[in-house]
Amino acid sequence: MKMITTDDILRVIVPVIYGKRMLMATLLAIGTVFLTYNALQIKPDAGFDKSIPLEHPYMKVLKQYQSDFGGANTVLIAVIQKDDEIYNEDFLTTLKKATDEVFFLPGVDRSRVSSIFTPDVRYIEVVEGGFRGGNVIPADYSPRPEMFELVKANVGKAGIIGRLVTKNQDGAMITSELLEVDPVSGKKLDYQKVAHDLEDKIRGRFESPKKYTLTLTEDIGAFKKGEVITERFSEPDWKINLETIVAQKPDQDGVTITEQIPGRKLEYSVSDNPDYNPNVDVHIVGFAKVVGDVTDATLEVIIFFGIAILMTMVALWWYVGSLKLALLPMACSVVAVLWEFGLLHLFGFGLDPFAILVPFLVLAVSTSHGVQYVNTWADEIMAGKNSYDASVETFRRLAIPGTIALLTDLSGFLTIQFVPIDIIRELSWNAAFGMLAIIITNKVMMPIWLSYIKMNNFDEFAEKRTAKLAAGDKIWNLVAMVTIKPVALFIIASSAVVLALSFWMGQKRIIGDAQEGVPELRPNSVYNQDSRAVTKNFEIGVDILKVVAETDPEACIFYEVMEQIERFSWHMNNTPGVASTISLPQVAKTVNAAFSEANPSYHVLPRNRYVMVQAITPVPTSSGLLNPNCSAMAVLIFSSDHKAPTIARIVDAVNDYNASNAEAFYEIHDEVNPQYCADKTSARRDIGAAEARLRRERDQLKAGGLNDVEIETADSIVAIDEQIAKLTESFKSFDKMCPVNFAVGSANLGVWAATNEVVHEKEFDTVIWVYVVITIFLILSYRSFGAVIAIVYPLAAVSVLANALMAMFDIGLKVATLPVVALAVGIGVDYGIYIYDVIQEEVEKGRNLRDAYFETLRQTGKAVIFTGVCLSGGVATWLFSDLQFQRDMGTLLVFMFSANMLGAVLICPALCRFVIKLPNG
Repeated sequence: MKMITTDDILRVIVPVIYGKRMLMATLLAIGTVFLTYNALQIKPDAGFDKSIPLEHPYMKVLKQYQSDFGGANTVLIAVIQKDDEIYNEDFLTTLKKATDEVFFLPGVDRSRVSSIFTPDVRYIEVVEGGFRGGNVIPADYSPRPEMFELVKANVGKAGIIGRLVTKNQDGAMITSELLEVDPVSGKKLDYQKVAHDLEDKIRGRFESPKKYTLTLTEDIGAFKKGEVITERFSEPDWKINLETIVAQKPDQDGVTITEQIPGRKLEYSVSDNPDYNPNVDVHIVGFAKVVGDVTDATLEVIIFFGIAILMTMVALWWYVGSLKLALLPMACSVVAVLWEFGLLHLFGFGLDPFAILVPFLVLAVSTSHGVQYVNTWADEIMAGKNSYDASVETFRRLAIPGTIALLTDLSGFLTIQFVPIDIIRELSWNAAFGMLAIIITNKVMMPIWLSYIKMNNFDEFAEKRTAKLAAGDKIWNLVAMVTIKPVALFIIASSAVVLALSFWMGQKRIIGDAQEGVPELRPNSVYNQDSRAVTKNFEIGVDILKVVAETDPEACIFYEVMEQIERFSWHMNNTPGVASTISLPQVAKTVNAAFSEANPSYHVLPRNRYVMVQAITPVPTSSGLLNPNCSAMAVLIFSSDHKAPTIARIVDAVNDYNASNAEAFYEIHDEVNPQYCADKTSARRDIGAAEARLRRERDQLKAGGLNDVEIETADSIVAIDEQIAKLTESFKSFDKMCPVNFAVGSANLGVWAATNEVVHEKEFDTVIWVYVVITIFLILSYRSFGAVIAIVYPLAAVSVLANALMAMFDIGLKVATLPVVALAVGIGVDYGIYIYDVIQEEVEKGRNLRDAYFETLRQTGKAVIFTGVCLSGGVATWLFSDLQFQRDMGTLLVFMFSANMLGAVLICPALCRFVIKLPNG
C-alpha cells in the first residue's frame, strides 16, 4: 500500500484554497462577521461550583450536608469602630442597617445571614430557679445607655466574642452565604453584580460622605423623565454608559413593572449621605468579592493585550521592513481571537475571569505562525516571484509543518480535560477553539490575503531586507556552531546538569496557595487588606474547615459518641496551624455546667443520656453544629491561614485521627469489623446524596413555575422519594454502633484541600498526556524517533525548569497556574517543528549539518528568535499588573517563551548532530 506523502496532500489542498480565492475570501469574511457578532455577545461567566472538583470525596460531603451546615461560598463583612467599643448608637445603627442590606442582597441565602442583630444569635444564662435566654439584641431594642449595657452583657453571655464580635469588642461581623443558582428564577448568580453591590451598598453606604442619585434624562416605558432609578454611594464614571440597570416599580394594581434602563440615559445628582459614619471601617471578604475585583481588572487586561499587539506590530514592521506586511499577521491574530470568542459563545460557554491567559496565548501562537509565513513569503518575493506564486510556494513549504504544530497544540490542550474541575475544562475548550481558529486564519486566510498584496516600493523593501540578511549572517554563522560535535556535546551535557538541578529544586514547589491572603490579588490590594483586618480582629479568621462527624441518628445523646467528637476537637485544637475549634460537645459541656450553677466541676460531658439530652437541647440546628436528627455534627476548625502546607497539615491530622480513632474502637468492640462500618458509611452517604438531589430537583421545578402540589407529584420527585425510602429501609439492617466517621468536606478550607489534592493528582497525568500526544503526532509526521528526541527534549527540559521557577518565586501550583505549563508547551512545539523541519529538508538536499542549520536560521530560525523575543516582551507588561495571578502567569510565560525559543535554537540542532542521519554518516 502506497504511503501518503505531503506532496499528495498538497496536490489536493492547494487547488481548494487558491482555485477560487475570491469565493474563499468571501466565505471567510462572512464567517468572521458571524463569529465577531457572537464574540460581542459573550459575557463573564464566573462560578463557585465550577472552580471546585465536585467529584472529589470532600466535595460530595460538602454537597450532602450543605443544607444542614452551609456551603463554602461565604461572604464575611466586618464593621469595625475606629476608636471605641461597639456599644453606642452610631455603631449599632450602622450594623443594623448593614445587616438588613446584606439580608436583601440578590443571591444571598437569607437563612444563612448572621450578626448580633439576627434572631439565631442567642445567649443563655443561669439564674435563680433555672435558665434565662434570648436574642443578644432584644426585640424591644432602642438606642439608650441601659440598653447598650444590656447588649454588652448579652454578647459576653452568648460566647460570640472572637466570632461575631471582635476580641476587643470594637467591631462586629455579618456572615452570609451565597446561592449559586436563584431557586426562584433558576438563573446563575452574577458574581460581578454581587461584588459591586457589596462594595456600593455596604462599604460605600457607610464610608462615602456623598450619595449619588441617578435619574432618567428621557421617558422610557412606564418610567418618566426625572424619575429616580437608583441611588449609589460611589461616583458613577464613564463605565455607567455601558451598563443596563433593571428598574422596577408597582403599577396601580400592585403589579411590578420591570424596565431595562441603558446607563447612558441617566444623569446623577450629588447630595450628603445620611448613613455616612466616619467612625467605622468596613471590610469585605469572600469568593464573590474576589471574582468582582478580578473582573473589574478586565479593562487593565485589555490594555495589556493592546500594548502587546502594538509592541509586536512595531517590532514586526521593523523586522519585515513593511507596515503592510506587519499588519497582516496581527490582523490574522486578532481575527483568530474573535473566532475563539465567537466559538465559545456558540458552544454555550462564557468567559471566565481567570482565563485571561488564553486569548493572549492564541494571539502568541497565531503571531508565531504568522511571522513564519510573512518571513518566508518575503524571501520568495526577494527571489523574484510575484505575490501569487510566492504565496503558493510559501504555503507548500509551511502549511504541513505549521498545521501539524497546531493540531499538536489542539490535541495537547484537550488533554487538560483530564482535570475534573469545570473551570480548567472550559479553559481547555477555550484554547482548543483558539487553535482551531488559528488553523483557519493562518493557513487559509493569510495565504489568500498575501496572494493579493503588491509591494509598491519593491526596491526600497529589497534593499532593507538584503541589509538585514547580510547583518544576520554573521550571527547565524556563530549560532550554527552548536551543531559541531564538541559544542553539541557541551550544550547537551550542560542542559542535563541544569535539568537535574531544576528537578531537585522543583520538588520544593507548593501545591496550592503559597502566600497569605488571596493569591489572585496583590498583597496590598483592598481585598487582602480586608482579609488581614478580619484575621487580626477575630479569632475565627476567614479560613474555616468544617469536619462532619457522621454517626447514627440521635447519637448525640450517647456519651461514647460525644466523647469521640470531644477528643477530636481537643486533638485539632493542638494541631499547628489551627487557631480554634467549635463543636457540639464543647457547647454541651458549658450548658451542663450552667445547670449546676456554673460550677467548673460540672464542665464535663454527662454520661447519663437524659442529662446529655438536657445539655444539648438548648443548641438549635441553626447553630450549624448539628443536623435535625443528630446523625451529623459539624466541628468548625479555624486555621491561622490558608497556605497549602497549613491546609495539608490540618487535613492530614483529621484523616490520621479518623483512622486511629476507628482502630481504637474496633479493638474495644471486636464484634464490629471495618468492612461493616465502611458499608454503613457508604449507605449513609447514598441516602444523603439522594436527599441532596431531591432538594436540587425541587428547586429546579420551583424555578420552572410549578406549585407545591405539582412539585410533590412530579415523576422525578416521586422516583427520588422511592429511592430514599428503599435506601433508608436497607440502612436499618446496620444495627451495630460504628466509630464516628470524621468526614472532611465543608467551608473554604475543605474546597481548597480538595482542589489541591486534585491538582497534585492530575498534574503528572496532564503533562504526560500532553507529551504523549505531541510524540504521537511527531512520529506520524516524521516517522522518526530522532525527531521526537530533538523536539520533545527541549520542551520537557523547559517544563522542569518552570517547576523550579515556581519554587523560587513562591508561585503555587493551583487551578490558575496548572494549565500554564501545559498550554505554553504549544509555543515550544511550534518553534521546534519549524526548526527541525527545515534542518531535515536541507540535510536531505545533501548539505552538511552546520550548513543546513545556517540555512535554517536564515529561513525560519530568525523568525523563531524574533517571535520568542517579541512574545516575551509583550507578556512582560503583565509584570506591572495589579492582579497578582496575572503577574505570576506573566513571570512563567516570559520564561517559557524565552526558554522554549532558546531550546529550539540551541538544544534541538545540537541533538540533531546525534539523532538524524547525516549525508556523511
